[in-house]
Amino acid sequence: MLVQPFKSYIHQLFGQLLIDFKEDIEYGFHHFSDKKYTRIGYATNMTPEIILQAAEKNIDLIITHHDAWDFVYGMKERCLELLEENKIAHFYIHLPLDYAEFGTCSSLLRLLGARHIVQQSRHLDGESSIGIGELESPRSMDRLVEDMTQLLGERVFFQRNHHREIQRIGMLTGAGHGTNQLREALQSRCDVYITGEKTLYTVQYAKFIHMNLIVGSHTFTEIYGVQSLARKLQEKFKDIEILQLSEEHNEVVS
Repeated sequence: MLVQPFKSYIHQLFGQLLIDFKEDIEYGFHHFSDKKYTRIGYATNMTPEIILQAAEKNIDLIITHHDAWDFVYGMKERCLELLEENKIAHFYIHLPLDYAEFGTCSSLLRLLGARHIVQQSRHLDGESSIGIGELESPRSMDRLVEDMTQLLGERVFFQRNHHREIQRIGMLTGAGHGTNQLREALQSRCDVYITGEKTLYTVQYAKFIHMNLIVGSHTFTEIYGVQSLARKLQEKFKDIEILQLSEEHNEVVS
């Protein structure tokens, strides 16, 4: 896979979303060259540990959802140094992947069994609006918590605020801890709200509005969107190999 066909396919996949969001802020390319890329590693986060792991596995291109964060002081600079030292390219795509048809919310909703995506997660009035999916048949809260635990490979936080069965799921993967997203789930008649972070206000408001709540980690609620992108690349470019890079379950969700 050469860099220009790769970039062209990224523009084909994401279309208007790459116009709506700025390059080098919500998506970007680091250390690409004219070489052929054949071994791609993917992860949610860009960290020094991810780059070193990729180097050990002879990865020549890393795809992540998040770039190294500027406010994790010094880490982005160190990542850029390690990419250059190890001759590894990096592509990250944040909000466009959240809002893509195959992106973070829709991928997780489908894996949980949502056969009908009622609403794509999208950017609305400067904020992230939730994705909504409907299960083919109602499911108990206990069963849905068990399904989330198995899918994410980690213990999830949950708050039972009503005893109805679950059919309509509201979701914002990652940092969907805002009360505005919970209010949207309520207004959209969702039976549960699922996200990847919580605050005091999240749990207070969920309890106040009697909304069942499930919270996984930021990293593992979003990994399946990155996986979907990697698989699309593999379908397009038959000469590449894809590999999920290992990330730790070190976020506190309870």
